[in-house]
Amino acid sequence: MTLSSRHYIVLGLLAFLLALPGRLSLPPLDRDEPRYMQATAQMLATGNFLDIRFQDQPRYHQPAGIYWLEAGAVKITEFITHDTTLRHHTWPYRLPSLVASILSTLLTAWIGARLFGPKTGLLAAGFLLVTPLFAAESRMATIDSVLLLDILCLQALLLRHFEDARAHIKTPCGYSILYWCALGMGLMLKGPIVLIPSFGTLLALCLATRTLTLWRHLRPAWGWIISALIVLPWCISIAFVSHGEFFRRAVGHNLLGKITSGQEAHGFPPGYYLLLVSLACWPCALYALRALPTLWQKRKEPELLFLLCWIIPHWLFFECLATKLPHYVLPTYPAIAILTAASLLNWPCTPLRTLWAKIGVGIYATLWLSIGLLLSAAVPLLLYAMEGHFFTDSFIPLYGSLPLLIATGWFIYQQKWREGAFCSLGAALLSEMGLFLCLIPHLTSIQLSPRIAHSFEQLRPCQESPLLSPSYKEPSLIFLTGGATRILPTIAAAQALHEDAHCALALIDQRDEAEFLHALKQQGESAILYDQFEGLNYSNGRKMHLRLYAAHE
Repeated sequence: MTLSSRHYIVLGLLAFLLALPGRLSLPPLDRDEPRYMQATAQMLATGNFLDIRFQDQPRYHQPAGIYWLEAGAVKITEFITHDTTLRHHTWPYRLPSLVASILSTLLTAWIGARLFGPKTGLLAAGFLLVTPLFAAESRMATIDSVLLLDILCLQALLLRHFEDARAHIKTPCGYSILYWCALGMGLMLKGPIVLIPSFGTLLALCLATRTLTLWRHLRPAWGWIISALIVLPWCISIAFVSHGEFFRRAVGHNLLGKITSGQEAHGFPPGYYLLLVSLACWPCALYALRALPTLWQKRKEPELLFLLCWIIPHWLFFECLATKLPHYVLPTYPAIAILTAASLLNWPCTPLRTLWAKIGVGIYATLWLSIGLLLSAAVPLLLYAMEGHFFTDSFIPLYGSLPLLIATGWFIYQQKWREGAFCSLGAALLSEMGLFLCLIPHLTSIQLSPRIAHSFEQLRPCQESPLLSPSYKEPSLIFLTGGATRILPTIAAAQALHEDAHCALALIDQRDEAEFLHALKQQGESAILYDQFEGLNYSNGRKMHLRLYAAHE
């Protein structure tokens, strides 16, 4: 029995509905997301879809694939709504991530059903849907959700070749063409990084089976040409336009630099992802740990071998990488979810044989339940910590998920892991919805950029007024003001305000106010206060006291 079209329709609709909360209310998340948005907006404004730029600076981190997808999403929404102002709203840029997250859920269900049956596929999709890391990435206009979908396409096609190789059946040529097309698209999204999960799984399978049959089934003799035809035209064009600077930055600094050193304060030792998985992959993490003895016993079975060869090379590579960010191992989460679901539904739980193993699992289960409780209580806790008060609806997620967490703990104590898994899935779902429905709309102290952008739109003297900002330099403000924000040193901001006294406005923090006003006075100008804002810059943890000034005429 396989999943029917009805199953996929219902699952896709559920994934769509779960991904909607927070998509409109969530402001641009500094610092990465608004950089993607602003670079895409500049592409649309200039018509230059080749050279990626953030204001006047080149943004040479990865190829242009994700920017093209976001630009296409914005153009489609503008065409449908006949509203050209959507270019400065966040939600159109997030549509590729929304579509990718839905399709990733469906592909996870398909792979799980093909390997272990339909129930396993559905449970694995459920685990992935409520995973905090997946839920967060699916709401952001960054590359990771789309990259995950591309990697899942590669793994699904590789699975088909693997099954045919085991059955000594010649795989239809179309599947090989699709594999190399997906690889080319992955290269257009993230460059050589996509080779790690694709070729890493392939190499591991060839080593584990001690044969190159799978490699030959992929038809590499001509397949690589398809991938090259997809990615080379843009690579040649950008190399010509940037005079080779793109590859010096993207490969020499962004890629190779991350291997050897921790960039942007993101350097962590090996073991970082193992420590993080309890939170990032909640609630799946506990059931995955409990399944390890069973997985070890069955590790040579082809279905498990495929998933282990998917997870292990990718995970080890990024554990050894000097620069670490939580989403780097996201492509392994569907495989972990499938293995976990299969261990709960398909195999009897292997009893723990030693006292130390029982103690270890017990301690971890306690920690895991504590994390679940923190996620459930996150709404009132964060509201009180950041806003200093509660709202009536802030306790709804806690009241809904707490009974499910208590039931989860009881079932785990009774060794009823399957029942505990279903209860924890419900608790995770309620906690996730609570964060986006009951928390984000009430968080005003950290939403400095939307408040400043709204005030700037209302108060600016001219249609083309620049916003001079020496103190607050977040990309979200640049995007929300339509690129009108100029990041300048304090004295240069005073000079620019003097030179454009009729139109310009300046945004100054209390720390820089004295220097700014003194420099402005030396220009023979005085300032008039238009507005002021207080809040937390969550990117650096600094409290800001910002004032919006114009030149006094």
